[in-house]
Amino acid sequence: MSKRIWRIVGRFVLLMALQLLVLNHVYLGGYVMPMLYVLFILMLPTDTGRIPMLLIAFGTGLLVDVMNNMLGFHALACTVVAMLRILFADRILTRGEPVTIEKPSIYSVTPQYFFSYLVLMLGAFYLVFYTVELFGFRSFGSVLLSTVASTLVTTLLAALYQYIFLKKETI
Repeated sequence: MSKRIWRIVGRFVLLMALQLLVLNHVYLGGYVMPMLYVLFILMLPTDTGRIPMLLIAFGTGLLVDVMNNMLGFHALACTVVAMLRILFADRILTRGEPVTIEKPSIYSVTPQYFFSYLVLMLGAFYLVFYTVELFGFRSFGSVLLSTVASTLVTTLLAALYQYIFLKKETI
């Protein structure tokens, strides 16, 4: 396999281990559940096809669901994020230009565009996740508070992850 595939697999293993061994045990104030594993889907190369993207996202979410004994909430939220990424990533990350980004990150994209992308995608993930978890918009205030708080904490953790584990590529 190519070096590119091994890097993607390594990123998957690192993020899943971090999620399953550490972050699944962090629940701050009853409203914040950091789910950093979603960063794996958001950092897949922009030339990943639509069907592989959806299958990878669904499989990633399903694995987390199985490990957490959940009912498919992660699989649904990850699949929605993958669909939104397919629809909007080019507009946000590459500003509509036909450019392939092998690893969307703070270093490969202008930080302001990457953070816009990250906040929008994580916000959509958490909105779907918490809405499904609470079975609707009955307690919309709680869903909204959890979505905003979790999105902000996960965005900070994603930035920290990238500064620690990714190398700044010199041009």
